[in-house]
Amino acid sequence: MPSQCAIVFPGQGSQRLGMLERLPAVPDLDRLLDAAEALSDLPLRDIAAGSAEAALADTRAAQPLLYLADWAWGVTLLSEGLEPVAMAGHSLGELAAIAVAGCVSVEAGLELVVLRSRLMADAAAAAPGAMAAVLGLDRDTVAAVVDGIAGVWVANDNAPGQVVISGVREAVEGAAFRALAEVGARRIVPLPVSGAFHSPLMQQAADAFADVLRRTPFRDAAYPIVQNTVAEPARDGGLIRDRLAAQIPSPVRWTETMEALVGMGVGLLVEAGPGSVLTGLARRIEGLSGMAVESEGLDRVLEEVRT
Repeated sequence: MPSQCAIVFPGQGSQRLGMLERLPAVPDLDRLLDAAEALSDLPLRDIAAGSAEAALADTRAAQPLLYLADWAWGVTLLSEGLEPVAMAGHSLGELAAIAVAGCVSVEAGLELVVLRSRLMADAAAAAPGAMAAVLGLDRDTVAAVVDGIAGVWVANDNAPGQVVISGVREAVEGAAFRALAEVGARRIVPLPVSGAFHSPLMQQAADAFADVLRRTPFRDAAYPIVQNTVAEPARDGGLIRDRLAAQIPSPVRWTETMEALVGMGVGLLVEAGPGSVLTGLARRIEGLSGMAVESEGLDRVLEEVRT
């Protein structure tokens, strides 16, 4: 096994019904869930334990639940002695990375997440949009196609052959789908989201979030964090905060993030959060492998990392 690892935190899309039942025993988690329910004004425990996937897909529920799940796994890994050389988070997961790395308290991070989710939901209601995963094409090809289509942008460069587009629903599901199919997209999958996240249609949310971030003290990170907007490591709290403000309307540069981790000597990603989405993406990057704590089990992951 590689001697150097990074902890990575998944974002929206990794939530699933029953997710709270699989969390490690972390002190204060019940108190934090109480706080999350009060801040969001949503019955988050019932939503996570229920059977309505649409309720869990609501960004106002998904974001705080994922944040707390990611955080719980992250602090557990550190408490068990895992020594990552860096951290990164996919979209919402970046806020979990920031809290686990000590830039803000978990409580302050939760307040930011609930605000972020509400602002993004409001922006989506004001400017309805859509997102879709494009399979089988690289980022440059997808970008070249959508650059010529008004109202459509590249949102996520998740891995070679998996790119997400975002924008005005009619343009995404009309002109963009047709043009991408013509240049050889293997498959185009509409995503079950309520808005055009990581596109300029989220600028309203980004501006309001930036105002609050400017008033939020950030400490320097205990571990370098490779952020979505620039795919470069940082530990300076002020710099991390400034980059976070630009994340909501900007593309998630995940392929470049993973390549940056490889450049730091990382050979293994340990995924702290529900599911194994980021573990699967790691397999597409030369020099990387991944293990999802929830899937593999904490003891097995720690044994493998320490070998």
